[in-house]
Amino acid sequence: MIIPSKLYKQFEDECLATIPKKYRTNIDYPVNIKAIFYMQSKRRVDLTNVLEALDDMLVKAEVIKDDNRDIVAGHDFSKVFYDKENPRIEVEITKVENYERWKE
Repeated sequence: MIIPSKLYKQFEDECLATIPKKYRTNIDYPVNIKAIFYMQSKRRVDLTNVLEALDDMLVKAEVIKDDNRDIVAGHDFSKVFYDKENPRIEVEITKVENYERWKE
Protein backbone atom coordinates (compact mmCIF):
# COMPACT_ATOMS: atom_id res chain seq x y z
CA MET A 1 0.00 0.00 0.00
CA ILE A 2 1.37 3.40 -0.97
CA ILE A 3 0.62 6.20 1.49
CA PRO A 4 0.35 9.66 -0.11
CA SER A 5 2.64 12.38 1.22
CA LYS A 6 1.27 15.36 3.14
CA LEU A 7 2.07 17.61 0.18
CA TYR A 8 0.17 15.37 -2.25
CA LYS A 9 -2.81 15.16 0.13
CA GLN A 10 -2.86 18.97 0.40
CA PHE A 11 -2.71 19.25 -3.42
CA GLU A 12 -5.56 16.76 -3.78
CA ASP A 13 -7.74 18.45 -1.14
CA GLU A 14 -7.26 21.90 -2.70
CA CYS A 15 -8.06 20.62 -6.19
CA LEU A 16 -11.12 18.67 -5.06
CA ALA A 17 -12.43 21.80 -3.34
CA THR A 18 -12.10 23.93 -6.47
CA ILE A 19 -13.57 21.67 -9.17
CA PRO A 20 -17.23 22.57 -9.76
CA LYS A 21 -19.75 19.73 -9.76
CA LYS A 22 -20.67 20.41 -13.41
CA TYR A 23 -17.22 19.11 -14.46
CA ARG A 24 -17.52 15.86 -12.51
CA THR A 25 -18.93 13.85 -15.40
CA ASN A 26 -16.79 10.68 -15.34
CA ILE A 27 -15.50 11.09 -18.89
CA ASP A 28 -15.13 7.62 -20.38
CA TYR A 29 -13.92 8.40 -23.92
CA PRO A 30 -10.42 9.27 -25.19
CA VAL A 31 -9.24 12.76 -24.24
CA ASN A 32 -6.14 14.90 -24.28
CA ILE A 33 -5.44 16.59 -20.96
CA LYS A 34 -3.44 19.78 -21.47
CA ALA A 35 -2.22 21.09 -18.13
CA ILE A 36 -0.27 24.29 -17.57
CA PHE A 37 1.30 24.26 -14.11
CA TYR A 38 2.27 27.64 -12.63
CA MET A 39 4.54 26.81 -9.71
CA GLN A 40 5.21 29.05 -6.72
CA SER A 41 8.93 28.32 -6.69
CA LYS A 42 11.60 27.95 -9.35
CA ARG A 43 12.48 24.51 -8.04
CA ARG A 44 12.92 21.92 -10.78
CA VAL A 45 9.72 20.00 -11.43
CA ASP A 46 9.32 16.62 -13.09
CA LEU A 47 6.43 17.15 -15.53
CA THR A 48 5.67 13.43 -15.65
CA ASN A 49 5.16 13.29 -11.88
CA VAL A 50 2.84 16.31 -11.70
CA LEU A 51 0.80 14.98 -14.64
CA GLU A 52 0.43 11.63 -12.87
CA ALA A 53 -0.75 13.39 -9.69
CA LEU A 54 -3.21 15.48 -11.72
CA ASP A 55 -4.61 12.41 -13.49
CA ASP A 56 -5.07 10.60 -10.15
CA MET A 57 -6.84 13.61 -8.71
CA LEU A 58 -9.12 13.93 -11.78
CA VAL A 59 -10.16 10.30 -11.28
CA LYS A 60 -10.85 10.88 -7.58
CA ALA A 61 -12.86 14.01 -8.45
CA GLU A 62 -14.84 11.94 -10.98
CA VAL A 63 -13.88 14.24 -13.84
CA ILE A 64 -12.50 11.23 -15.73
CA LYS A 65 -13.55 7.62 -15.15
CA ASP A 66 -9.99 6.26 -15.19
CA ASP A 67 -6.51 7.40 -16.18
CA ASN A 68 -5.70 4.41 -18.40
CA ARG A 69 -4.69 4.76 -22.05
CA ASP A 70 -8.24 4.27 -23.30
CA ILE A 71 -9.31 7.51 -21.63
CA VAL A 72 -6.16 9.63 -21.20
CA ALA A 73 -4.82 9.49 -24.74
CA GLY A 74 -2.19 12.16 -24.09
CA HIS A 75 -1.00 15.30 -22.35
CA ASP A 76 -0.06 17.25 -25.47
CA PHE A 77 1.22 20.80 -24.88
CA SER A 78 1.42 20.47 -21.08
CA LYS A 79 4.11 22.65 -19.50
CA VAL A 80 5.46 24.00 -16.23
CA PHE A 81 5.98 27.73 -15.59
CA TYR A 82 6.84 29.92 -12.59
CA ASP A 83 4.33 32.34 -11.05
CA LYS A 84 5.19 33.21 -7.45
CA GLU A 85 2.16 35.46 -7.00
CA ASN A 86 -0.51 33.20 -8.51
CA PRO A 87 0.40 29.49 -8.46
CA ARG A 88 -2.25 27.39 -10.20
CA ILE A 89 -3.03 24.66 -12.70
CA GLU A 90 -4.96 25.44 -15.86
CA VAL A 91 -6.51 22.30 -17.32
CA GLU A 92 -8.07 21.88 -20.75
CA ILE A 93 -9.67 18.53 -21.57
CA THR A 94 -10.55 17.85 -25.21
CA LYS A 95 -12.07 14.81 -26.86
CA VAL A 96 -9.70 12.93 -29.18
CA GLU A 97 -11.43 12.10 -32.44
CA ASN A 98 -10.53 8.94 -34.38
CA TYR A 99 -8.49 7.58 -31.46
CA GLU A 100 -9.28 3.96 -32.30
CA ARG A 101 -7.09 4.02 -35.41
CA TRP A 102 -4.05 5.21 -33.41
CA LYS A 103 -4.45 2.76 -30.53
CA GLU A 104 -3.31 -0.35 -32.37
